[in-house]
Amino acid sequence: MHAVHAKDVWKVYGTGEAQVAALRGVSLTLERGGFTVIMGPSGSGKSTLMHCLAGLDEVTRGEILIGTTALSGLRDRAMTRLRRERIGFIFQQFNLLPTLNAEENIRLPLAIAGRKPDPEWMARVIGAVGLGERLSHRPAQLSGGQQQRVACARALLARPEVIFADEPTGNLDSRAGAEVLGFLKASVRDFGQTIVMVTHDPVAASHADRVVFLADGEIVHELHEPSADAVLDTMKNLDTVRS
Repeated sequence: MHAVHAKDVWKVYGTGEAQVAALRGVSLTLERGGFTVIMGPSGSGKSTLMHCLAGLDEVTRGEILIGTTALSGLRDRAMTRLRRERIGFIFQQFNLLPTLNAEENIRLPLAIAGRKPDPEWMARVIGAVGLGERLSHRPAQLSGGQQQRVACARALLARPEVIFADEPTGNLDSRAGAEVLGFLKASVRDFGQTIVMVTHDPVAASHADRVVFLADGEIVHELHEPSADAVLDTMKNLDTVRS
């Protein structure tokens, strides 16, 4: 069963001579319980694709489904509910509220939705990110890696069908980044989570099960069980590996 499915997706900006196609007929299926990375050179459409898949941006043409739900037919309120209840987000900037402590930040999306977390699940998530002794600390009292792990726990707590991560290690040093990537990979393995991540880093991409490469708004290549060297070689030779 797929978690996300895109069929012949186009995203066009502007009109007339100023028209630019950021996505050109992209079709992509993301299976449940998989860790997929989207890569490509600057301007390739990778961030646009992720925003469309997550329902943050409307497609110009084509269809995107989260599970069996088509995004194109949803009204604003239904779209908001879907993003809140079925999708998780992890951003490069962490997006934590500075006045709340770590535990309050983790609970925040559920609190906004008027839901209480399952205590057993919350304990598992907090244990997985290794922040049990830091829950009372505010973001300013945490390292960058700890803040991003709070953001990961926040995304997982609602048990979303899919988590979208936009350069989640972009502001972290290599050690902290490795910790966050290790946690994301473990959440796929241990919790059956589905993760879609945009990154420019071949080492980060090597944690995924699958890497999808974009160029000029089209999917041009894929790697499965990739190594960092294979990802780097593919990025260097996108013009010749188009398949």
